[in-house]
Amino acid sequence: NVSGDSIDLEMRIFEGPQVTVNSVGIKGNDRTSDHVVMREIRILPGQKFNRSLLVRTIRELSTLGYFDPEKINPDLRPNFESATVDIIFELEERPNDQIELSGGWGGFFGFVGTVGLVFNNFSIKSIGDFKKWDPLPVGDGQKLSLRVQANGQAFQNYSFSFTEPWLGGNKPNSLSFTIYQSIQNYSTPTVENRMDITGVNLGLGKRLRWPDDYFSTNQSISFQQYKLTNRQLVPGFS
Repeated sequence: NVSGDSIDLEMRIFEGPQVTVNSVGIKGNDRTSDHVVMREIRILPGQKFNRSLLVRTIRELSTLGYFDPEKINPDLRPNFESATVDIIFELEERPNDQIELSGGWGGFFGFVGTVGLVFNNFSIKSIGDFKKWDPLPVGDGQKLSLRVQANGQAFQNYSFSFTEPWLGGNKPNSLSFTIYQSIQNYSTPTVENRMDITGVNLGLGKRLRWPDDYFSTNQSISFQQYKLTNRQLVPGFS
């Protein structure tokens, strides 16, 4: 019905049955292994289509840090005759490794330089597969961190850490391991005076189901050894 500069518009919508997810696929993960992506997907084949699970999946893929969040696109391909839908998650990899180069001036030690490397998508099982070296083996979502701080012989600090976010590959139970050593050297040409600290930390994390799976718990156990050469611990030192 057209009258002057106006028109009546009627939209007729026919709602069919709720569709079932037929298949879920991914593409664009050139560096990251398929299983690392698929274990974060919440909407699965056989389920009724649920928009909240689709949004949760996009969130989980974004928080991985391996993909550009703005480029994560769920391509929905419905089949109205069979009341099913195929979902393809289109991804785009982005660099997520870190290099730290810094220097500072502090107290007794003077200038202290720091070099750090963090590989956020490491793969320990692909060490022997040189095709997955970029520049180190990548793809399994493990985290490897190396860090060195030093000021000649007066102060040195070394640390190495490794984290497996899915221990065993079936459940989101994380395992982390850290080893570090700190050397403080106050020696003179005639008297050796230093303190060496060596430490090890082992942690276990678990994703909870209550009150919901946004919560997690972590436990850790640590060991530290102090080696003193012509030196005493200051009262209250820890």
